[in-house]
Amino acid sequence: MSAPSHLLADSPPTICKLEIKPHFEALSKEEKLYAHHISRASFHGTRIVLRQVSPESEKIYNLIIAAYKACNGDWVKLAKDTGVAEQHVRHWIEYAAQFLGNLGNYKSFGDQKFVPRISVDELKKLLNGDATKDLVNEVAEAMYSVTPESMTLLGYPADGHVSEYYPDSPSITKEEIAKIYEITGKQYMPENTRVIKTVDNGKAKFVMKRASKTTGPAGDKFVQDGWEIEVVNGDHQKQMAKITEECEGASKAALNDIQKQMFEKYAEAFGTGDMNAHKESQKLWIQDKGPKVESNIGFIETYRDPAGIRGEWEGFCAMVNQEQTKKFGEMVSKAGSFIPRLPWGKDFEKDEFRKPDFTSLEVLSFCTSGIPAGINIPNYDDVRQNFGFKNVSLGNVLSAKAPNEPITFIKDSDLALFEKLRGDAFEVQVGIHELLGHGTGKLLAIENGKPNFDMANPPISPVTNEKIKTWYLEGETWGSVFGSIAASYEECRAECVAMYLGGEKDLLKIFGYGEDTEKKADDILYIEYLNMARAGLLALEFWDPKFGKWGQGHMQARFSILKTMLDAGNGFAELQTSKKDHDDLVISIDREKIRSIGIPAIGKYLQKLHVFKSTADFEAGKKLYEEMTSVGPEMAKYREVVMKKKLPRKQFVQANTVLKSNGDVELVEYEPTLEQLIKSYVDRDV
Repeated sequence: MSAPSHLLADSPPTICKLEIKPHFEALSKEEKLYAHHISRASFHGTRIVLRQVSPESEKIYNLIIAAYKACNGDWVKLAKDTGVAEQHVRHWIEYAAQFLGNLGNYKSFGDQKFVPRISVDELKKLLNGDATKDLVNEVAEAMYSVTPESMTLLGYPADGHVSEYYPDSPSITKEEIAKIYEITGKQYMPENTRVIKTVDNGKAKFVMKRASKTTGPAGDKFVQDGWEIEVVNGDHQKQMAKITEECEGASKAALNDIQKQMFEKYAEAFGTGDMNAHKESQKLWIQDKGPKVESNIGFIETYRDPAGIRGEWEGFCAMVNQEQTKKFGEMVSKAGSFIPRLPWGKDFEKDEFRKPDFTSLEVLSFCTSGIPAGINIPNYDDVRQNFGFKNVSLGNVLSAKAPNEPITFIKDSDLALFEKLRGDAFEVQVGIHELLGHGTGKLLAIENGKPNFDMANPPISPVTNEKIKTWYLEGETWGSVFGSIAASYEECRAECVAMYLGGEKDLLKIFGYGEDTEKKADDILYIEYLNMARAGLLALEFWDPKFGKWGQGHMQARFSILKTMLDAGNGFAELQTSKKDHDDLVISIDREKIRSIGIPAIGKYLQKLHVFKSTADFEAGKKLYEEMTSVGPEMAKYREVVMKKKLPRKQFVQANTVLKSNGDVELVEYEPTLEQLIKSYVDRDV
């Protein structure tokens, strides 16, 4: 069966280079060595990410690396030697580059499978050499399979989808996953685990595997209420051993005592599998203020686990952009004046805003399935509330542009301004999103047996104008209560904060935009709203109409914000089209009504999102979010033109570092081409 067009690999994919050389070369010899160990530790997790995506991803990776080495990257010669048309070879290279850019055969942004455009027969003919023949025969069926259709999406195995957080366990249910967390969660944190279900004589047994250098049982079996759960160490053992070794190297090369202790805790966490040690590393990381070399590493984001509790491996190493960081530092220093403007009141806000380190970074290395534009971590609720957090904006990710990139769904009259200010508006949005979005809000909870609010006189909800009736019980977290919707819901809340405060003129002034500047504040605000509305429309690509399932949390969030704008009425935001196939579809926003109609509408939605999160009101939050992210017939009709005009997502070519015999660290850069992206992974030799 041939694959539907929307599952074919991009042709061509968009390749961008992460520019880093001047920032890396500005480091001292000691700083370069520290960065090298972090970069290596990060990329040693490559195979972990692959194993978290699909059963076949690591095998496809092995095939890509072996195929490149077999012909030494000379694909033209390989085409001639095998008699395969150059266009077919080009399709193979395009697939390989997109695969490496996503670290798997499911899109990091959308969680949907993609398959090669070259036919399986032509691929086998092309890769018929001794080093690749067996590999391609072993993986071809899984690589090209698009049936059943449900398995072209990541999600709960019980729903027919794919999730390697629960490998070889197609019958594991949502209820079983939740129960396993309930039983084991107080003793073992779930972020670095995977769960395997087996059935013996009709009885289900479960093994929870922890990623670690050490192997063997982690402790006694859990035998409770007829449940049998064994926790074992040693998942990804070879990779975790290499990561631990590099973390030990980073600790020795550290530039201060905090960094030394931090990487000692990383090494302990990855060596033993104890996520409490990782939590301690994050407390130290928060204290490492303004480092020249910034990093974070571990099982961090839970977007791709359908249950929303198990983390994907990621690690990054970056250099600080001092000029850009000054802007963010000023925003941090003035955060106390912006937070009270948010629509929920002091009862639902932290008692004290812990000013974070907010830096603009230039990425040297980022091992992940998809590089973000900004980060706000750690994700541990108790660490955030009691110790603080950091924000980072990734400058060379934000500025990376593909040549001649078309802009869809924007009116001709808006195109020039949109092109001019899109990057500036996005920088503002990311900055507010990370600092004042993820960085704000209080979880009303019972902590160590005591409420962190006045239970005798509970706060009045600004949504219902009644005393709150729900809060987090002892041991509950935001993730455990809101489960699979938590990640997307929180991204939506943070995006709404950015949209709500995006018009504050004193905030825009920090970024250099005002009425007396070259780039006007109201123009930036207009492009912020236009850009978000466009993102919400493009989000339809990541909604599967057959299964009614969202494949990407950020885009699900942005769709709901577009819906909020459209629902605001009064001619504020509209989708305009005159053709039957909607080929002329454009977004229209009345810029004169942003402050009077748009911002209040966003504020009303934001208030509900925030209060429901703050008070652990899952039922109300789930109902609201499902309503706002549901795609009705009116919006569904636009999906076809969105799919028709969809653009390839950027794939980034990253540099490598090499430790020379004299102790120097050399930077190896690559050009933004398909071939060089593949070569960069071959050179990493992980």
